[in-house]
Parts: sequence; C-alpha cells; structure tokens
Amino acid sequence: MTLFHRIARMLPASLSLLITACSPLATFDTLVPKDGGGRRVAEALSYGSDPRQRLDIYAPRTAGAGERPVVVFFYGGSWNSGTRSGYAFVGRALAAQGFVVVIPDYRLVPAIRYPAFVEDGAAAVRWTKGHIAEFGGDPARLVLMGHSAGAYIAAMLAVDDRWLGRDRQAVRGLVGLAGPYDFAPFDMDVSRAAFGGWPHPEETQPVRWAGAGDPPALLLVGGEDTTVQPRNSEALAAGLRAGGVPVTLRAYPKLGHIGMILSVARPFRGRAPVVADVAAFVRQVTR
Repeated sequence: MTLFHRIARMLPASLSLLITACSPLATFDTLVPKDGGGRRVAEALSYGSDPRQRLDIYAPRTAGAGERPVVVFFYGGSWNSGTRSGYAFVGRALAAQGFVVVIPDYRLVPAIRYPAFVEDGAAAVRWTKGHIAEFGGDPARLVLMGHSAGAYIAAMLAVDDRWLGRDRQAVRGLVGLAGPYDFAPFDMDVSRAAFGGWPHPEETQPVRWAGAGDPPALLLVGGEDTTVQPRNSEALAAGLRAGGVPVTLRAYPKLGHIGMILSVARPFRGRAPVVADVAAFVRQVTR
C-alpha cells in the first residue's frame, strides 16, 4: 500500500474516494482548507536542469520588517514518489507562522539512486541561499525540515558537510518529522532500491555523521508509528547530544506515520501541536 493510499484510508469516506480515484495527495491538497495567512509567491522555479529540479515558494500575506527566517521543506514518499504540488498545505501553514517556505521536488528512484536525492536537496538549499532574499527571506537563517524520506534528506544536509560545505553555516536548525536516520543494513525493498548499490552503507546514515558543530534539532515522532520506528530519532538525538548539540525529541502518543504530516493540515491540527512546536523551534533557533 502506497503512502497516498494510506492517507486516503484515514480520511472521511467522501474525501477518501476522490483521493483514491485521482492523484492522491494533490487531490487532498486541493480539497483541504488552508491557512489564509500564507500564500504561494513563486512556482516551478528551476534550481537545476532536470524537470524534477523545481521548487515553489510560500510567504506570509502580511508585510514584515526585514528578512524572514526560511524553512526548506522536503516531503516524504520512500524516495520513489511525491511532488511539491501536494504540499501547498504545508507551505501555507508555515508561511502563516511568519516564515518564507521553500518546497522543492527532487529526482526519484528508480530513475536514480543514492546519493542523487541528497545532491538535489543540497542544490535546492544552495539556490535558496542565493535567491531567497528576492522573496523576503533571510539567506543566513535557514531551517531544514522534512517528513519521512524528506526528513532523511534534511538530516543528511544538516549533519554531513560533504553536501553543503561552507553553505551549511547558514543552517540554523533541523526539523525531522518521523524520519529514518539509522536503518542500515538495508533489509526492505524500499531501502534496497534507494541505497542498495552503495558500497559503504554506513556512509548513508545520518547517525554516522551526527556530532559536534551540527545545528540544533527538533525531532518529532509518533507513538503509533509502525512505518519508521521512533528509535531512528532516538539514535540521532543521542548522537547529536553526545556532540553537545541541543536536541528536542518530542513524541505524540496517538500519532502514526501519516498522521504526523496530516496534522499540519488545518482539519487535522487538533491531533497534535506539530505546527505550533515547529514554529516555536524555528523562531528560537533563528532569533
């Protein structure tokens, strides 16, 4: 069962039918009520030459004094599915909190394998650093955020300076929602397809690189998540703390893997304070 069909099963019957019959998350995004305080200000901007290397930008509707903190959000989908068009609800929710939000697409398995999706994430962050001031964002105050496979990309960029080099200095924080950070050896079809060809599996794991000098992290897990076990976040938190990095590890007891991202949407926000917790963290680390 795909990520999108699991989403459909969690929704009311009328909405679930539409989502299952059409493009699932894009349909969900079209129908779900969104935050009025945020809006999309740019669409399908190129950060590379591949058709998948495009990004959208969201910003608050109200004018701000000075440049705003920036959140770069990477969506999940097992590294083999997903599109930025299905996550306007995330962009507008975070923009309504006062941030400029960048949501990039990235190349997917099976057309590519590791490390291509991490390289795309790095390219999107570099583009953001070079251009986000044009949209009211502060290029020196970036927070990398992701859900599931997207949280993996965000984490690798935040803790492993092979990808961003000196540009990593602009990354003020990491927000991981139900992310896989410690899953070698690759014993599932999804991980084998994405990482199985890499000769040194330990190099692909965020826990391998976590330590001193990394940005502060907010790691959110669901107590009912059976897709990505919370131990992944616990292991990453332990590695960061061992290096003296401030980490907040927060569990929402009644939340599952899909419920984590659904709780960002307005109709499901009562399930867990994900938006409020993320906003408070971003404000703290970009102050």
